Amino acid sequence: MKLKLWLGGALPLLIGLFLGLLFSQTGLPNPVFYLRMSLSTAVLLTGLLITLLLTGALWWRWRQQMRVTQQEKSLRTAAAKDRRRFLQRLDHELKNPLMAMRAGLANVSNGHDETTRQALVSIEAQTVRLSQLTADLRKIAELETRPLELIPVEMGPLLAEVFELAQDYPGSEGRKLTLTVPQAPWPLPPVPGDRDLLFLAIYNLLENALKYTAVPDAIELRAREDGRFVTVEVADTGPGIAAADQPYIWEELYRGEVARGAPGSGLGLALVKAIVTRHGGQVALSSRPGQGTLVVLRLPAG
Repeated sequence: MKLKLWLGGALPLLIGLFLGLLFSQTGLPNPVFYLRMSLSTAVLLTGLLITLLLTGALWWRWRQQMRVTQQEKSLRTAAAKDRRRFLQRLDHELKNPLMAMRAGLANVSNGHDETTRQALVSIEAQTVRLSQLTADLRKIAELETRPLELIPVEMGPLLAEVFELAQDYPGSEGRKLTLTVPQAPWPLPPVPGDRDLLFLAIYNLLENALKYTAVPDAIELRAREDGRFVTVEVADTGPGIAAADQPYIWEELYRGEVARGAPGSGLGLALVKAIVTRHGGQVALSSRPGQGTLVVLRLPAG
């Protein structure tokens, strides 16, 4: 590549050198030309030449940048396609063995001593976790490919429904759960989206807050209109997330220091991000270890 660029830049000089030698070393007529021009004309022609050279250089650079951008886009598209294919294949390969394992465990759970029964309960819990993992992987793969049927979703009633379900979460007693949705001077505007997916994304955030907090921590679900967006926030006074973990929490299967050993597939936040991204929205998180966590969703309003 560098050799081609060097040759391209030196080509006019080589041609001029060749023609100069041709005229000076052969018997070809070699008359002398004299050129007269005003200073203003010389300045004008010099400016024109410099402009042409700069324009050519900028155009060449723009073409190079476009080529690099297209290559990067092609690589990202290919990587995303390979990833979706892997997730779909993984789901297909794990689903049947897991069903067989759960059926087998159900058949042998009776008639054993207490130690064996406890071991079987533990194995069954892990198979349930793997089943949930494959189900969540399938959801993420489908989210990235299947078209969404967008309808106006009233966010006030949806948030109230999510909040009511969260109050039935096992072990939620003793925590201070609050819901803040504006009613005056007007309610939240609707959001074009898939209601079930939006419900799942917000409930996953609330479930995460419940999972990693303890009595008497506070959890707040709140929403507001923010220009052309509806902003939904889930805040808690739990243990927070370490600064080293925060850049990676939206990645699939990543589990931070606090989350290790806790139940779950490690795909909840990745699923939230996939849902919000498909709706043209944005996700953000801020957290202080020992003080709590704030997760913010911004969804375009209809």
